[in-house]
Amino acid sequence: MGIVIRQSIKGTLVNYVGTFIGFVTTMFIVTKFLPAEDVGLRSVIYEAALLVATLVQLGTTSSIMRYFPYFKDKTKGHNGFFFYILLLPLVGCAVFIPLYLLLKQPIVAFFSESSPLFTGYFYWLIPLIVCLAYWGVFETYSNANMRIAVPKFIREVVVRLLLIGVYVAYGLHLVGRDGFVASYMAVYGVAMLLTLLYVSRIAPVTLRHDFSYINRPLRKDIVNYTLIWVIGALGSTILGKLDLFMISSDLGFASAGVYTIAFYMGTVIEIPSRSITPISSPIAAEALRRGDMTEARQLHQKVSLTEFVASGFLFVLIWVNIDNIFSIMPNGEVYRAGKWVVFFIGLSKVVTAILHFGTVLIGFSRYYHWTLYFVFILTGLGILSNWLLIPLWGISGAAIATLVTCCVSYLFQQWIVMRKIKSNPFSMGTVKMAVVMGLLLGLDCLLPVLDNYWWDCVYRTAIIGLAGCAAIYFGKVSEDVNDLVNTVVKKVIARSKEQEARGKK
Repeated sequence: MGIVIRQSIKGTLVNYVGTFIGFVTTMFIVTKFLPAEDVGLRSVIYEAALLVATLVQLGTTSSIMRYFPYFKDKTKGHNGFFFYILLLPLVGCAVFIPLYLLLKQPIVAFFSESSPLFTGYFYWLIPLIVCLAYWGVFETYSNANMRIAVPKFIREVVVRLLLIGVYVAYGLHLVGRDGFVASYMAVYGVAMLLTLLYVSRIAPVTLRHDFSYINRPLRKDIVNYTLIWVIGALGSTILGKLDLFMISSDLGFASAGVYTIAFYMGTVIEIPSRSITPISSPIAAEALRRGDMTEARQLHQKVSLTEFVASGFLFVLIWVNIDNIFSIMPNGEVYRAGKWVVFFIGLSKVVTAILHFGTVLIGFSRYYHWTLYFVFILTGLGILSNWLLIPLWGISGAAIATLVTCCVSYLFQQWIVMRKIKSNPFSMGTVKMAVVMGLLLGLDCLLPVLDNYWWDCVYRTAIIGLAGCAAIYFGKVSEDVNDLVNTVVKKVIARSKEQEARGKK
C-alpha cells in the first residue's frame, strides 16, 4: 500500500488543483454567467453523450486493466494491445451510434415537454460520444502503464480552464447558445487528442498486431468478459444518469441545473478515489492474475480505509460549511434548494469510498459474471425510487434515491466479495473513522455562528480541520496515513537541518 500512496500523491495534487479550479468555476463562474436552464442543458448533453460513450467502449476501460498484464511487453509493443483497444470502441460506434439514431423519437419525446431545448442538439451528441469514448480509453491505457499524473492534469486542469473560457464567452454574449454548445463539445475533443499525444510518448501506440498471440482460451475469456460488461454497463450507466434525466424530464432544465450544482459539491468527496483507485487497480489485476489472494485482500482493506478517511473528512468539512457556501456563491439563493442534495449525495460518495474497490476485485477475478445477476435489479430499483421520490421531494428525492440505490448496490456486491473472494474492507480503522466523523459533526453544533459568513467559514474550517487531523493521527485511524505524515515530517525536518547547516557554513 505504501507504493500506492506514493504513486498517487502526484495525481492527488493534480486532483486538488483541478478541484480548486472546478470549485471556483462551478460556484462562481457557472452560477454567474449561465442561467440554471443552460446549466441543466449542458449537464444533460454531457451525461447523455457519456452514457452512449460508455456503451460504445464495449467494456474497454475495464478490459485494459484486466488483460494488460497478459500483453505487457514493451520490447514487443505490448503485443498489439493498443490496436485492440482502438478496435473495440470502433465496433461499439458501429453498433450503438446507429441505435442512438433509431431511438431518436422516444429520446426526444422524453425531454420534449419540460426540456424542449435538448431536441435541437440531438445530432450534436455524436462527435461528443466518440471523443468521450476514446478519451476514456486513452486515459485508462496510461493508467495501466502506471502514469496517472498527466492524464489527470488534462482532465482536472486543462479541460476546466478551457471550459472557463467557454462559459465566460457565453456569459458575455460573445457566442450564442449554439456556439456555446459547440465550444463545450470541442473542449473534450482537445482533451482526447492531448491524452493520445501523451500516451504516444510513454507507451507503444503501434497498430501492428498478431491475432495468433491471443490463444483460444484467452480469446474466449475476452469475448465473454466484454459481453458481460456491455450488458452490465447498459444497466449501470443508465442507473448513474437516471436522476438527472428524470429531473430534466419531470421538472425541467432549471431544476436540473440546481441539482447539477449541488451534485457537484457532493462529488468533491470522491476526489481521493480518483487517484488511489487508478493506481491501485493495476496492482490488484496483477495480484489476481498470479492468484495472490493475500495481497489482493490486504490491498482491498487498505485502499478502502484510506479512501474512507479522505472522503469522510471532506464530507464533514463540506457539510459544516454548507450554508456558508450557498451564501458566498453568486445566485446562492437559487441553488440553496439543493442543500439536502449535497448531504445525501455526499453520504453516497462516502459509502462508495468504503465499498467500491470490492467491485474492482470482482471485475478482475473469475467471478466478474456475477455483476449481471443484480445490475438490472438495481436499475429497476433506481427507476422505482426516483419515480416515487422525485414527485414527493423533488431534487432531494432524487438524491435520496441515489443514496438508497448506492447502498443496496455496494452492499450486495460486498456480499459477493466476501463470499467468493473472502475479502473484507472493514477494520477497526473503519469504526474509528466513523466515530471521528460523528464527533466532528457534534463539535460543529457547539460552535457559534458568526454574522460574517466568510469569517464563519474560515474559523469553522480551521477548528474542525485541525480537530479532525489530530483525531485521525493520534487516534491511529490508518497506519498508512500516519506513515505518510511521518515520512513528510521527517523529510521537512531533514531539509530544515540541511539548510541550517549550510547557513552556518
